[in-house]
Amino acid sequence: MEFAHIRETKGDRAFTIVNTTVLLLIFASVLYPLLYIVSSSFSSSSAVISGRVVLWPVEPTLDGYAAVFKEHRIWSGFGNTLIYTFAGTAINVVITIMAAYPLSRKDLAGRGVLMFVFMFTMLFTGGIIPTYLLVKAIGILDTRWALLLPGALGVFNMIIMRTYFMTTIPDELLEAAQLDGCSDWKFLRRIVLPLSGPILAVVTLFYAVGHWNQFFNALIYLKNQHLYPLQIVLRDILIRNDIDASLLSDAEDSAKEQGLRDLLKFSLIVVATFPVLLFYPFVQKHFVKGVMVGSLKG
Repeated sequence: MEFAHIRETKGDRAFTIVNTTVLLLIFASVLYPLLYIVSSSFSSSSAVISGRVVLWPVEPTLDGYAAVFKEHRIWSGFGNTLIYTFAGTAINVVITIMAAYPLSRKDLAGRGVLMFVFMFTMLFTGGIIPTYLLVKAIGILDTRWALLLPGALGVFNMIIMRTYFMTTIPDELLEAAQLDGCSDWKFLRRIVLPLSGPILAVVTLFYAVGHWNQFFNALIYLKNQHLYPLQIVLRDILIRNDIDASLLSDAEDSAKEQGLRDLLKFSLIVVATFPVLLFYPFVQKHFVKGVMVGSLKG
């Protein structure tokens, strides 16, 4: 059976051309800075400081990356960030599930009041100083827990996950499980979670990226440099030019020294960004589905 081909009107073709052009321009504006940073990180220090790098690496070299991995604080910061990311994400996801699932159940007494309390915290917070005093009062200031506990639950992510449970897990499935003697814990563990892969992937990505880019809380709560995440180390190098002098011992003049500093900055940006870019494709297939289903109704 043949279907008649629907002709596009001039207005449709014009819209398609304009829309495609705008999207390509937006894509180029996002892609070019990333390509420039990557190309600069693989270029020589003289090419970087002279501005000869436009799109492709000039005088390719790995000196920047060699200098990055010689800096002991970068290894320490990278290790700390991995700890914060994996431990923090695990805490976040578990607490989010423990809050979202009960709130998705229609038989939970006081569900409306609890949702109001959670929503209230999204609109009104104690502020930086009261939060700092609280962290200090409970004894976790200048410890790893200061970056893990204060943000243990993201209310926005909890609402998305709650909505996903409400729209995806039918009440009839719960009733059937209860008739078979299934407890709430077993129902959550064996039925709800296996059916919630997309939203778990989305929430995990949100939390993991947040921990990987952890900066402000670390700047406020941490004084011990051995606990600094990678982003604080990156900030010291980008803003304060705080680099181990031994890495610049072979610099013959100030121009070469500045070139190596700039090269080290670009290389460190790539090192700090690459793990997130590498992780994203594995959850991208779940990303759109999880967000769309989780936002259908509240």
